[in-house]
Amino acid sequence: MKVQPMTNAHTILVVDDDDAHRLMLKTLIGGWGYAISQANDGSVAIEMVAQQPFDLILMDIRMLKVSGLEALEQIKQINPAIPVIIMTAYSSIDTAVEAIKKGAYDYLTKPLDFDRLRLIVDRAMEHVSLKAENLKLKSEIGARFDRQQIIGNGPAMTALLETVSQVAPSEATVLITGQSGTGKELVAGAIHHNSPRRDGPFVKINCAAISENLLESEMFGHEKGAFTGADRRKEGRFVQADNGSLFLDEISEMPLGMQVKLLRVLQERELTRVGGEAVIKVDVRVIAATNQNLEEMVAAGEFRQDLYYRLNVVELNVPPLVHRREDIPLLAQSFLDNFAERNHKQIKGFSPQAMDVLVRYDWPGNVRELMNAIERAVVLARDSYLDTGDLPVKSQSTGETPAAACPPSFIPENMPLEEVEKVSILQTLKAVGGNKSEAARRLGITRKTLHKKLKKYGVM
Repeated sequence: MKVQPMTNAHTILVVDDDDAHRLMLKTLIGGWGYAISQANDGSVAIEMVAQQPFDLILMDIRMLKVSGLEALEQIKQINPAIPVIIMTAYSSIDTAVEAIKKGAYDYLTKPLDFDRLRLIVDRAMEHVSLKAENLKLKSEIGARFDRQQIIGNGPAMTALLETVSQVAPSEATVLITGQSGTGKELVAGAIHHNSPRRDGPFVKINCAAISENLLESEMFGHEKGAFTGADRRKEGRFVQADNGSLFLDEISEMPLGMQVKLLRVLQERELTRVGGEAVIKVDVRVIAATNQNLEEMVAAGEFRQDLYYRLNVVELNVPPLVHRREDIPLLAQSFLDNFAERNHKQIKGFSPQAMDVLVRYDWPGNVRELMNAIERAVVLARDSYLDTGDLPVKSQSTGETPAAACPPSFIPENMPLEEVEKVSILQTLKAVGGNKSEAARRLGITRKTLHKKLKKYGVM
């Protein structure tokens, strides 16, 4: 049987020894915009796959010479990436399940449900397109720009990465803003790895994770005997990052006293270790990040205005996931592939219903929450495709609301304003599982303000 010429459309190979059924499928699926090639036996299909690429194969399981099951095994040896959909009679369901185990994408029972056929074909093609898009992105990235695992090609991320590509080659200090879990650290990494400092160190420090007493030592280093427990000299992160970049995460949590010392280092490009007198010159590019509104913190006297302007030479805002829903399928598939490989699971993708849930959900925890949800689903999944029951979130279109987004409990009339504030803060903190940074973001206050109020309530 002759191979039909390739077109710009996705090409599907229909394999069936029933001429009438095969021609009917050619007419039906061709009407959906796909290019169709035909084979009347598994042996012919094997030869055709060896000669040219196909995007999808729709194959009957019972044929005279070479069965669909036999053909499937050989086709997978020639090109394991081709999705193969098996057609079978109800009496051959066990054989279809065996085909799935041997690598078939899915199966359909005869007589075919045409709506289900189109759903599976479109889903398989979407899977093929996602893989091709990933390869294309990786190819483009390798040629001109190192994304540092940043995934997304929607308008928001495209605009952000275009700005990153312009900023990276400069020496400008950069302030990265955005909600928790959006990927600010990845953006910082992309700036460093696309800069002239790419061969130098990329050092990170989380300002909220280190106590105020130790932060100065961590950043600037200390001399032996500078304080109790300082039994040797230690180089700080600035010296470690010399000729490279230093990423200061959660810069909003830096105490005011430390802000003064950081400003001096940024201006003078020199520092002194704790307990020392020697002046040390450093050549470091600083990239800072925050999930707080620093302008409001400056107005409230919680962040130094001069340091804010020194850090905010260029500001990059990383959009929340809810504003880049078009990137969710690509992100979800990437996480699935990664976690499936890591956990030795044979999971191929998502059901259309599961993907619909992922795209509709607002993801208050952003990319980090999506990644955690996919990891949990992969670990607990029992089938080849993740379905709605595998996901820890529900479709918001059904009216079901995640616990973290539940509104506050009923507040009685005439409750004093101060008590209303306390109830709101404690309920928000409970809703986010005790995450103070996320609670502060949702309440529209700084983490420092939240700490003060919790201390006042006696719940610290």
